[in-house]
Amino acid sequence: MSNTQARPVESERIALKARNVSFSWEDTPLHWVPGDPLTTHTINVLHLLLPAGERWFVHVYKQVLPLIRDDRLRADVVGFIGQEAMHSQAHDEVLPHLRELGLDPTPYTAQVDWFFEKLLGDRTLPPGRARRWWLLERVALIAAIEHYTAFLGDWVLNAAELDRRGADPTMLDLLRWHGAEEVEHRSVAFDLFMHVDGGYRRRVRTWAAAFSALVFLWQRGARFFMENDPTLVDGKASFRGFHQRGRQGTLPATGDMLRSIPRYLSRGYHPSHECSTAQAVAYLAASPAALAAEGPVA
Repeated sequence: MSNTQARPVESERIALKARNVSFSWEDTPLHWVPGDPLTTHTINVLHLLLPAGERWFVHVYKQVLPLIRDDRLRADVVGFIGQEAMHSQAHDEVLPHLRELGLDPTPYTAQVDWFFEKLLGDRTLPPGRARRWWLLERVALIAAIEHYTAFLGDWVLNAAELDRRGADPTMLDLLRWHGAEEVEHRSVAFDLFMHVDGGYRRRVRTWAAAFSALVFLWQRGARFFMENDPTLVDGKASFRGFHQRGRQGTLPATGDMLRSIPRYLSRGYHPSHECSTAQAVAYLAASPAALAAEGPVA
């Protein structure tokens, strides 16, 4: 591994803004990837994880704002907070539609809420070193998670197989709008971590915790959806099924996900060397939801 911290790619940085998007779900079917409930429900886990997870991001970042000594980074973090709050709201609005289709996610979302609000929430700690340690641990966890949200954002922007399979256009727009904004702000969480701490041991330790938690929660969510889908008899989710769909292009490829690990753990890592801001901006310039949020042109 390189021992030199990579310099950010300045051309990949962009001023961040929240887009007040909205989506209409009445025409979106339960299996919005036609004939493929496993792909549908594996991606649907986003709607279960993200509302609570991104509310937690916002909560932690509001606590860390007083520690930021760089005005430019502060502006990035404020923009990040605005985008993440909007992401949480947009995915939360999918859940009533799932209930109308006979799939109530409440038993699983209650577990996710406990995970973020209790396990990773504020703790009764004395002011000073202990309280700061827990805050920095969570900042580092968010940096690790954001590595994967950017990875997923880049994947869905390029997942042409979903279009070929006739995936619901409204759901694709939600996923690609969100994914594009994840690519836009992919450097913020890492830059914040490096600004307030930057310890390599903490980066490795929190990556291991974040990766393990994401794998555990995602497979648990996919299994919950498949087992409770009212249209399926003995529905099951498996790592084999995930791997197969990764090879087909309807889910991220297992090999690509594994190859992303040493990149994050490299001492020379910086998120600006991953993904393409230009591609993200181009999608946002054409996204039906993002365009509607801009309002009519005068």
